This record gives sequence, C-alpha cells and structure tokens, in this order.
Amino acid sequence: MKSYTVMSILGSIALVTAAGCNKKSEQAADKPADKMADKAGDKTPAKAASAEIAISCGSVGKDYDTCKEGAELWAKKTGNTVKVVTSPTSSSEKLALAQQLLAAGATDVDVFSIDVVWPGILGSFFLDLKDYTGGSEKNHFESIIANNTLDGHLVSLPWFTDAGLLYYRKDLLDKYKEKVPTTWAEMAATAKKIQDGERKAGAKELWGYVFQGKAYEGLTCNALEWVASYGGGTIVGTDGKVTINNPDAAAALDAAATWIGTITPPGVLNYEEEESRGVFQSGNAVFMRNWPYAYQLAQAATSPIKDKVGMTTLPKGAGANARGAAAMGGWNLSVSKFSKHPKEAADLVVYLTGPEEQKRRAVSGGYQPTIKSLYEDKDVLAANPSFALLLGTFSSSVPRPSTPTKGSYNQVSSAFWTAAQSVLNKQATGKAAVAELAEKLDQVSHGGSW
Repeated sequence: MKSYTVMSILGSIALVTAAGCNKKSEQAADKPADKMADKAGDKTPAKAASAEIAISCGSVGKDYDTCKEGAELWAKKTGNTVKVVTSPTSSSEKLALAQQLLAAGATDVDVFSIDVVWPGILGSFFLDLKDYTGGSEKNHFESIIANNTLDGHLVSLPWFTDAGLLYYRKDLLDKYKEKVPTTWAEMAATAKKIQDGERKAGAKELWGYVFQGKAYEGLTCNALEWVASYGGGTIVGTDGKVTINNPDAAAALDAAATWIGTITPPGVLNYEEEESRGVFQSGNAVFMRNWPYAYQLAQAATSPIKDKVGMTTLPKGAGANARGAAAMGGWNLSVSKFSKHPKEAADLVVYLTGPEEQKRRAVSGGYQPTIKSLYEDKDVLAANPSFALLLGTFSSSVPRPSTPTKGSYNQVSSAFWTAAQSVLNKQATGKAAVAELAEKLDQVSHGGSW
C-alpha cells in the first residue's frame, strides 16, 4: 500500500524508463522455469539481477535531457536500469515534493537532485556518500563540499554550480551606441532608451529587462542580488543575526519596483527561469537576468537571437558599499536512506558527478563544472569561452543564508521572496517591507538562535 500512497503524492509526475532491460534477460525470462533449471551439467552461476534506480532530474532548459543521457550511459556501463523522474520547474515546489516523499519514507525515488541550499533542510534523510566516493570529493570545489557536509556527513555530491548573470543583446547595444552597463541605474536607462526606440520602429512587444519575479526561490536569488549589490547584506549574517532591516536593502527593493511596467512587463511577477528565457530568446527583451544554462540555448541554430547575445556580471547598486553580486546556485545529487539499492544508487551519483560526465555536460549543455581541473580542459573551454567570465563571477558571488539559518532556511526564503514581491507589486515600500520581514525573522529565530 505504501507505493500507492507515494504515487498519490507524486500526482502527475511521470516516471520514464531511461534504460531498458538487457535483451538476454528478457529472452531468458520468456523460457519456462523448469527448462532453465533442468539443463544437465550447467554449472554456470546465475547472473545477479540488475537494480532499477529512480532518479529525480530537473526540468529547466536541458536539465531533463542531459540528466537522462547521463543516466543511460551509467546504465549501459553497469547493466542496471534507470527510471527518470521529472520534477516541477519551480525549485520551491520541488523541495515541497521531496519533503513529502522523504517524510513518508518513500522508496520510489533513490537519487534526488537538490538545490545548493537544501542540505540543511533534507540532509537527515540522505546517506553519507563518503562511504562510497573513495575520496573523489576532493576533486570538487571545497566550498561546495563544505556546504554539502552536515554534522560530518557528506549528504550530497556537487553536480553543477551556478551564478546569476546579466544577458544582453549585443546588436541592440551597438545600434544605439550604448556600452554594457555596470550599474543597475545604467541598465535601466539603457533598457528604456532601446525599448522606446525599437517600439517606435515597430517592435511593439519589446521590453527592456526580464528576470525571475514569481514568488519562489528564484525571486529570493534575484532580490538577494539587488540587496547585496546595494550593500544591504545577505538577509541573515553568518552569526545568525537578522540584518535585512537597513536603508540599503530598502533602497534596492524600491529601485527594482520602478522597473515593473516601465522596462519590465508586469507579467514578470509570474516568471520563472524559462518564462524569462522565452521572452529574451524570442527577441523581445534587451536584458535578462538568468543562470549560465541560458547561453547555449540562446546560441542554438534555431534561436532568433543566435550570435546576438552577450553576457556579463550583474550590475552593482548605488551607495558607498555598492558591488556586483551574483547569487550562488547549483545542484547536487543525494541518495535517499530509504533506497532499496543504496550501493547502486550511490554509484550512479558518483558517476554523474564525476569528471567524465561533468565534462560531457559542460560541452553539450554548458553546465558549470564543480571539478576544478575541468576549467583547464581545452574541449570545455572551446565549447564555453565564457567560463573564464564565470570564474570571475564566483569571486563576487553571494551565498543565500542557508548555513546560519539551518533547517529554517525555507521559512526565511519564503518570507523574503514574499516581502520582495510586495514591493514589486507596489503593496509596500522597501522600508516597510524590510522592517516587517526583520520582525518576522527575529521571531522565527528567537533573536538569532536558529
């Protein structure tokens, strides 16, 4: 009965077989059991049955396809089979689903893909992968391994990393003789100039700037970038104290609110990554904030903006403490403690996060490796010349406050994105929103004791 309960949680999520059973095994299964057992003198030991591993992949951009391809390669190599579980595009909905499945002790999913901020939330449900890695974790960025280590247990291995970037239309900036902006004010002014000029010329659908404004984790990333770029901190400090109630944070949110309806479509308040990319890639936006994955898609042969796209670090805000700030993202792979095949599931994780597979994903999909040596690989760099820029972006990255807030991070993020959207849709000022948010977080943390 447990499987039916879990499937009701999964709802409409599809289970797709990524690698079929071995043909010889199928033929053997068709033979009567007595004939197979009665072969006189046959001393060949029976081949061990293969394990079927279910992995939850992402659904943004090429996530599903590249994950499925990697899983198929592992299945072919090991003789096991894989079911690929598609998940919601919203990371917030994906987290909620993972929490439901793991709390129910579900065995339907063996390997979970998890956001870089989830180890503290879900880590107690995952195996310690150090028992299976043979020390391969030393090849990854130390900061991500530290992030994925909970009470001494390596609960997740890094799959790919991310940082927010500003995309722009090179052709339009050239046409209007505008430089690549380095501040949010410059971005807004350039976006408005080009938007107005192009609309007069007949491009009525063009907007100046699109980003992820829906009330979900993506807005937390965007709004954190605005706040940090204005010198407004990271919502909660490393000591656990709530820091969001400050004039710089308020000014950042107020500045972003001025974009809505002027250079940004009101519908952005319902945009996730793919909606933003859809507008930009169709040629209907001058600037876009998104993750590195969007570049190769924009450069696809069928893309209307192929060879017209540039990308750079995110702009800085205003004030003495202004700086460029990119939210650090990325995804990792973990093995459920409820897996019926923990050894095989861990082997799949080690393979998918290893150098061979990370190189394949970097070359074919533009995914940012977490293995340092791949940034010197000629094939990776040939396919992704921008990786040099992304390394620079890492130096200005800003972490979401998942470590100091521990298991309460999801509450913190939800409260933050709600506050940010209240400012974007003109229901609150930045000053009022950050003051109310700080009061709420102080109560949740009991004064910073998370």
